[in-house]
Amino acid sequence: MSIRDNLDISAYLVLGPENTLGRPVADVVRDALDAGFTIVQVRSKVAGARELMECARSVADVIAAAGKSDTVPLLIDDRLDVALACREAGIKVDGVHVGQSDIPVEVCRKYLGEDSIVGLSAAAHEMRRYIETADTSQVDYLGVGPLHETATKPDCGLDDDGRIITRSLEELAELRRVSPKPIVVGGGVKAADIPALAKTGVDGFFVVSAVAGAEDPHAAAKELVDLWRANA
Repeated sequence: MSIRDNLDISAYLVLGPENTLGRPVADVVRDALDAGFTIVQVRSKVAGARELMECARSVADVIAAAGKSDTVPLLIDDRLDVALACREAGIKVDGVHVGQSDIPVEVCRKYLGEDSIVGLSAAAHEMRRYIETADTSQVDYLGVGPLHETATKPDCGLDDDGRIITRSLEELAELRRVSPKPIVVGGGVKAADIPALAKTGVDGFFVVSAVAGAEDPHAAAKELVDLWRANA
């Protein structure tokens, strides 16, 4: 049985070196895992390929040290080349997360294999169209947002006029109802959002700043996980 078969996206951490207030990415991941986070994505818009590889190596080592290499997946955002290079270097990377304008999911699946995880993200209005028209068989989960405007991804949810469209809880509940795949929601998600978000029926939340930018990442992560478990 592969890590893909037991995918848990309920508490999803996304981070890169620019998100941690100067702290090592591995330290923040360690805190999040200890608090109960279930999946980690390394994402950076400023790091080069080698830096991303070293970041992934440090995160993989933390996951292994926690005894969670078989249960907590490590994904790379966007960069299929980095994911493949990590594997070539002996770094346990379990898959990738891409957007609808990135490398097609079919290509990711071809090169990463059937046991790997491939996630796809889009704004909710685009995701509804995708669910209704596309073959989702190569995708393991769908990332949807933004719930709020977010500084870590300021272009998330832009419409054709450059305005940010956020997603209502009603839209998210409807999207989950029609989706054949699990859905994780992010974009400025904070602890106060978790109870209502959990009640929409979506499968999880993803955060960047709420943990990586928190004064106490462990306490912040634990609050999020506890709230999700209490309301899901």
